[in-house]
Amino acid sequence: MTFAPEVDQRLRTEAAEVIARYPQARSALLPLLHLVQSEEGYVSPTGIEFCADVLDLTTAEVSGVATFYTQYKRHRNGKYTVGVCTNTLCAIMGGDQIYDELSEHLGVGHDETTEDGAITLERVECNAACDFAPVMTVNWEFFDNMTPTTAVRLVDDLLAGREVTPSRGPALCRFKQTERILAGFEDERPDVVHAGGPAGPATLEGLRLVRRENEASSAEGQE
Repeated sequence: MTFAPEVDQRLRTEAAEVIARYPQARSALLPLLHLVQSEEGYVSPTGIEFCADVLDLTTAEVSGVATFYTQYKRHRNGKYTVGVCTNTLCAIMGGDQIYDELSEHLGVGHDETTEDGAITLERVECNAACDFAPVMTVNWEFFDNMTPTTAVRLVDDLLAGREVTPSRGPALCRFKQTERILAGFEDERPDVVHAGGPAGPATLEGLRLVRRENEASSAEGQE
């Protein structure tokens, strides 16, 4: 199995650009898996053979990596991957309820895609943004302090084709475009320079306490 000739040539040119960033070619496997996923929306057998060929690896070696990381999909993904964190903190703050209501609203379960191909729903083990719990992601962009109501409104906006902007970062792009960015190619969204944001109060609480303790110790030392 191979890509169409014009696609194969383009991907080989782009793969060469990625591989050139690394001292050893095989180190480029992760971004190349994102690259082939940006083409078909998942890591297909064709994509695995392509990566194996350009990196001089076996298909077993490539498959071993592609099946280890959950970001690499082994079946066609939706235009938007909606992830709901159901790890401990997010779960008790409402993450389980959010997931259950979205699953019922969309008519899909974990790692399943709506019939129109728009949304793939996932349970996420941890989004590493606990001070904003419960947290969701869409194509790995954060949506903070969610509720069942705001979660349903979010997916309805995606289904309707309305522009959606995450809590931190520029307006969303589709899954394939996200994958191309993760492969290491330029993010062409015009407002990407404004991505990011400050850490939340809970994240900074430990730093605040240490500074207060240091100030108190310093004051005692001056008495």
